[in-house]
Amino acid sequence: MTVNYNTAGELSEGARKFVFFNIPQIQYKNPWVQIMLFRNMTPSPFLRFYLDNGEQVLVDVEDKTNKEITEHIKKILGKSKETLEKEERERKKLSHPATFGPKKYHLRECMCEIEGQVPCPALVPLPKEMRGKYKAATKKEASA
Repeated sequence: MTVNYNTAGELSEGARKFVFFNIPQIQYKNPWVQIMLFRNMTPSPFLRFYLDNGEQVLVDVEDKTNKEITEHIKKILGKSKETLEKEERERKKLSHPATFGPKKYHLRECMCEIEGQVPCPALVPLPKEMRGKYKAATKKEASA
């Protein structure tokens, strides 16, 4: 991705704000994307995207605000809401087997369901040595 803009002038105001506010967010979400900034090289501001198939997408950002630029980029290059929801559902399905939590998102609700872990205290009482009250009482007896 390349961003061509000017550091002065009304036409590049939205592009300057886009570079300041939105480029760091894009870099954070897409660490594998290389972003080049070209300042004061062209009379009008524009963005150029290089796609994986070799195609180039040119976006004119003259007289647009940074929010308009962001929405336009999302519209032409971003994934649709349906695609994002589908990917989210698939990611939830393929959650890691070692995680636990609500059955809606994970394979196991409690850590005690994993083989080799201490059984759930709700089902099998813990040995006295593993209880806090028992440890505190033995400490009192030892110190007294």
